[in-house]
Amino acid sequence: NFLDSCKNYGINNFVFSSSCSLYGNVEELPVNEDTKLSDPESPYAYTKLVGERILSDFCKVNKDMNVTSLRYFNPVGAHESGLIGELPISKPNNILPVICNSADTGEEMVVFGDTYDTPDGSCLRDYVHVSDLSRAHILSLEYMMNGVDENYDFFNLGSESGISVLELIKTFEEVNDIKVNYKIGPPRQGDVVKIYSNSSKAKKLLGWELNHDIKDMVSSAWKWHKNL
Repeated sequence: NFLDSCKNYGINNFVFSSSCSLYGNVEELPVNEDTKLSDPESPYAYTKLVGERILSDFCKVNKDMNVTSLRYFNPVGAHESGLIGELPISKPNNILPVICNSADTGEEMVVFGDTYDTPDGSCLRDYVHVSDLSRAHILSLEYMMNGVDENYDFFNLGSESGISVLELIKTFEEVNDIKVNYKIGPPRQGDVVKIYSNSSKAKKLLGWELNHDIKDMVSSAWKWHKNL
């Protein structure tokens, strides 16, 4: 429906929020855009896979339409001002809001598994600040508006390094000088064990660079949470 509306009203540049979940459990890290897509590990990943296929097929028959799919690697954090951030409608499910809620209320959070094949046994992820992702959207539009060779393209957006769930909690505690109440639970079905990005394509073609590190991510998330 969105694509049909774009076509009807002459909107020729479209950015899609895709996900690294398309890669699933991979054999080689880091993953780049040539890494084979897996069978989705979750319903969420399946929606992203179908979304990209719809976009790709649409572009094959609509040559004047440009589409860029941005494959996010675990967006976290909030705007540096503490005035804009993530506000779950119900109980938070994403990792940093869960950590913030535990630090604030003392409610016990669960780390799903500590026996995976990672340095500390917890799942390994590539976290990227939401403000860096926002900038990638602007760069993608500028890239398409300046003319592209391929009218459908896709980019990994990540920090190019893996951080475990337990490392994320520890960094949050150290940066914000507060304790998080957590326990180790059983592994959760559908979780990818470890993944992190090669984002060189986005750097080369979009001119995208990271401006925020993991300390910025946890401090901005906590500042936003406190401002609620």
